[in-house]
Amino acid sequence: MSLISVDKTITIAMSVKDRHASAKWLEDMLGFKLLYHADEAGWSEIQTNTPGVTIGLGEHTKPVPGNCVPVFGIADLDAARQKLEQANVKFDGDTDVVEGMVKTATFYDLDGNALMLAEDLTGGAA
Repeated sequence: MSLISVDKTITIAMSVKDRHASAKWLEDMLGFKLLYHADEAGWSEIQTNTPGVTIGLGEHTKPVPGNCVPVFGIADLDAARQKLEQANVKFDGDTDVVEGMVKTATFYDLDGNALMLAEDLTGGAA
């Protein structure tokens, strides 16, 4: 039995210079569909052709190519974080909250790879 149970969704977060251009490229090249641009948060989300799998584009002035972070949807981030911390899982700072949108927390596996949990605060699917 696992310590926590994540939702049946995953977002692969990538850093890009221009979210709008990258989203258009993913649409044109791979046939993916833009879900939304959240300009105030510097984030865009694209639906892949795989159910439950999206690509999140975070805008950065100097993106790091190849630095993708899997983001797992979770119903109760605070409870999951507490359980993981009790098992000595290392988190990267405090939980981030974008009111009315999402709550996220980054943590690391045994080799220092970043993983993230995200709780949807919009009332819809993660």
